[in-house]
Amino acid sequence: MSALPLVLAGPLQAWGSASRFARRGTENAPTKSGIVGLLAAALGRDRTADLSDLAALRFGVRVDQPGVRVRDYQTAKHLVTGVSMPVSERFYLSDAVFVAAVEGDPELVADLYRAVREPVYLPYLGRRSCPPARPVDLGAPVDGTVEDVLERTPWQAARWFQLQRRRKGEELVELSTLVDAAPGETRADTLRDLPLSFNPLHRRYALRAVTPGAVHVPNPLVRRAAPPDHDPVSALGGS
Repeated sequence: MSALPLVLAGPLQAWGSASRFARRGTENAPTKSGIVGLLAAALGRDRTADLSDLAALRFGVRVDQPGVRVRDYQTAKHLVTGVSMPVSERFYLSDAVFVAAVEGDPELVADLYRAVREPVYLPYLGRRSCPPARPVDLGAPVDGTVEDVLERTPWQAARWFQLQRRRKGEELVELSTLVDAAPGETRADTLRDLPLSFNPLHRRYALRAVTPGAVHVPNPLVRRAAPPDHDPVSALGGS
């Protein structure tokens, strides 16, 4: 198997898994439907295209910088009648950074790597109003699993955020993860974010089992003290 690492960073992100009327929420981390949509757009697929190969990819995400939840609202008037429409609430994650990975057939993953580097449709972070602050590709595909990517990828948080953790003297930083659960996993949570169709006339999503976890990565701003080049207790002599 092969895994493609991605980085998702921007001023605003919005990863909704449920919407009720005029309220558009966001999860605390990217959803599988959002990433599948990003990859499908990069490949140039139409909204009515088959998604089964992309939905079958294993998916995982690491929270490198959780960001802050912010609320916005939108107003509008009917183009014909001029009647005011209901106020729409929109929630976003501000200044968040995530590392994500998809795992599957090496040929498909290689195609996805080429697509995110030269996308047909530009990627966005959940909503069209949320452009990425940096390229979403994080290097070439690796031979391994989603877990390998989440454990080995260097910490991608902004420098100012890393400085905050440096003041605490943390050499290893604990980062939470969400990964597609293995069959029979008893600790799994569920999210309705497995896309079956993006057809605007009939969007469909299924439940997905997700296993929460954590990994520890080095803080690049905390330098481990080098061992002395001599034995400081040698002058004491033997017993």
